[in-house]
Amino acid sequence: MATTLPTPAHSTDNCDESDTGHPRRWLILGVLVLSLIVVVLDNTVLNVAMKTLADPNAGIGATQSQLAWLINSYTLVFAGLLFAFGVIGDRIGRKRMLLIGLVIFGISSLLSAYAVSPEQLLIYRAIKGVGAAAMMPATLSLVRAVFSHKEFPKALGIWTGAVGIGSALGPIVGGALLERFWWGSVFLINVPIVVAGFVMILLIAPESRGTQGKPDLIGMGLSVVGLVALTYGIISAGNSGSWSGPAVIGPIVVGVLVLVAFVLWERRIPHASLDMSLFKNPRFSASAAIIALVFFGMMGLFFFMTFYLQIVKGFTPLQAGLLFLPTGVAMLIFSPLSNAVVVRFGPRAVGAAALLLIIASFLVVTTLDANTPIGVLVALFFVQGVGMAHLMPPAMNTLMSSVPREKAGVGSALGNTLRQVGGSFGVAVLGTIMAQGYRSRIGETAPTLPESARESIAATFGLVERGGAPAAVMDSASEAFIGAMHSTAFSAVGAAIAGLVVVSFFFPTKRQMSEVRQPQAEPAPAMSRT
Repeated sequence: MATTLPTPAHSTDNCDESDTGHPRRWLILGVLVLSLIVVVLDNTVLNVAMKTLADPNAGIGATQSQLAWLINSYTLVFAGLLFAFGVIGDRIGRKRMLLIGLVIFGISSLLSAYAVSPEQLLIYRAIKGVGAAAMMPATLSLVRAVFSHKEFPKALGIWTGAVGIGSALGPIVGGALLERFWWGSVFLINVPIVVAGFVMILLIAPESRGTQGKPDLIGMGLSVVGLVALTYGIISAGNSGSWSGPAVIGPIVVGVLVLVAFVLWERRIPHASLDMSLFKNPRFSASAAIIALVFFGMMGLFFFMTFYLQIVKGFTPLQAGLLFLPTGVAMLIFSPLSNAVVVRFGPRAVGAAALLLIIASFLVVTTLDANTPIGVLVALFFVQGVGMAHLMPPAMNTLMSSVPREKAGVGSALGNTLRQVGGSFGVAVLGTIMAQGYRSRIGETAPTLPESARESIAATFGLVERGGAPAAVMDSASEAFIGAMHSTAFSAVGAAIAGLVVVSFFFPTKRQMSEVRQPQAEPAPAMSRT
């Protein structure tokens, strides 16, 4: 049985560990990537199952509002608990936290597969978000623990590539399963992967812990309440297509106030969960801003591109999923290579070039119509993936490297929280722009449609399928949707341009990087060997 080797309070890294990392580090990385993919995959797999779940015969008869919360219940819990679970994982052990998360995730996946009502599925999806929040920070903090400082950027690139391929595989796996099996199969597929990951992690991964100071229970509590309230308000805005009303404004105001209290508390106490002085480092703050801004644009557009592909273009769920694959493939190929590119040209040049690719892909979205060839879509998604592959690893590496190694879980959780909250903001803000644009356009071209059918192209399509409106209405709906999508894409371009400004002013150049002294050896986290 593996035993934990304590690290003296003021010791430096063991030379061998510092220079080479854990002897099984690449195998461990493979297992962690497997665990990560199932979390990310589940974030997108449900998108292609919406139509089936709404069917009272083939699915569970979920309403439009219930469908939205089936996705968002997972996101809400996931985003709200990420930071706190990263902190807890540093204390109780990252391997232990990952195993706990796998158990919760696996059991809730099994329960989700056999849910008999939308309410049951919503609860099981929320529980699954608890498991995912325990797993995701633990995977990256374990990567930081088992790899040396020199090899960590390459390992991080592979980890980032896994995020990309997991996101892309979600719609493909979901589409393939829905064409052959019942809707519950999109959840049941998680179970054997989780079991395999649990066994392999138990056998080969070392335990790793951070420093064991006084726990910041108040800080963790404030972070959970603040993030849950803020995310709930954002999601409610996205669902309603409006930023007014107590269900939106109330949670957002509460979330912001609680997070302000969290910041003030963290600045006041010596054993803070998050060292607020980190944000005085321009590179750390710039990396945090880039993660949030890019996922703001990417997640917002990806969500609506699903409707474009399936309703406007008429692709099946599997075909639509396959069209997202180039993004994941590009990230899988280029993310592990990004560190070498950054070393050669510098973070500023690489980050700016990556953002220009992302901006170009967003601009292409403003030209799409019902007759756009598949080749254009494939190129669009591939270019997005190349841009993300050269932007996210350097940003995450800067953020993770700014956090002491014994608090790797905090750095991982912060990065992933920014990604989730930024993505939720993207879906909500861009969703509002999309909904308002669609309603105004469809109201002009199809004024006889009921108000409920003007909320989204999915609502219009549902009415037509039920025989409540003539099929010719879909021509007007597609035209209205495409016009609204173009406006939404321009908004995403604006967010990406803001990111380009941040990179241009705050990311270091190659010369500045060469002038930075090599980091001193960090205190190693307590780690056991198997």
